Amino acid sequence: MNILCLSPIDESALERMRRDHRVTVAANGDHEHLESLVRDREVVIFRSGVSVSGEFIDDSPRLKLLIRAGSGLDNVDVERARERDIRLVRIPGPGAQAVAELTFALMLSVARNVTLADRLLRQGHWPKKELGGPLLQGKTLGIVGAGNIGSRVGDLGAAWGMRVLGCVENPTAECRAALADRRIELADLDEVVANADFLTVHVPLTGKTRHLIDADRLAHMKPGAILVNTARGGVVDEAALREVLLDGSRLRGAALDVHGREGEGTHSPLADLPNVVLTPHIGAMAIDSQREIGERILRLLDAFTAGRIDAETARGEAVV
Repeated sequence: MNILCLSPIDESALERMRRDHRVTVAANGDHEHLESLVRDREVVIFRSGVSVSGEFIDDSPRLKLLIRAGSGLDNVDVERARERDIRLVRIPGPGAQAVAELTFALMLSVARNVTLADRLLRQGHWPKKELGGPLLQGKTLGIVGAGNIGSRVGDLGAAWGMRVLGCVENPTAECRAALADRRIELADLDEVVANADFLTVHVPLTGKTRHLIDADRLAHMKPGAILVNTARGGVVDEAALREVLLDGSRLRGAALDVHGREGEGTHSPLADLPNVVLTPHIGAMAIDSQREIGERILRLLDAFTAGRIDAETARGEAVV
């Protein structure tokens, strides 16, 4: 098959893919001649950072399979794929644990001033007395979106001795019971925001969730709370967050792995604030997770070639 990779994938998986297929890689901005690359492609593999728009799909007359090597679908025109009868499969599982673990790393980094301490020490300073911070144990962890990733963050929080509150879009009795089994209390969004010492965000970016964490919700967070966003940049209003952090009376700090604008040459509006930790959308980039995603891609391609795609997608999530 003719395959186009629009994002980096595990090198060993890519090497094996090339043994059986014609593979072109145009990853992360190498799209100058993209329109000429897509015309004969039957499969496109992509992650965040690229747009699989309706126009892109229409420019790909032979396209049969889209593989989203991750969970989010905010960068793909799902309806257009459905209209064209193109199979769209995402691989949400392997990256979920990686994002959950990075969320905890960011919580700890802000709470204990890890990156700030590192920066100051490299500059020859030794401000030991000035870099105290709160424990996580005994604090309340609020999870906005206690789904596949958010519930894993809740597992980690419970293991650290935190009280864990989580909200979901469509709460049900079954959902409440399932979360309770994981020591996560189901609550509504406003209750989660108001009670969290650490508030983490794990919802997809949609029309409903854009700027879900806005100036009003930031104003209702506990004094001294910490906000972590590893979901999508547009879910948090970065301008409002900057104002709250500059005011200094509400939040202790924030950490963001995702941003309103991403890619080489972009600059976060929060970059000059010492109580903010920023990372370049590396949540799912754990080596183990990427290796597993690569294996899943290879299995999907084998299944698609053999006409067994439905059996293989049962292991992941077929969107279309």
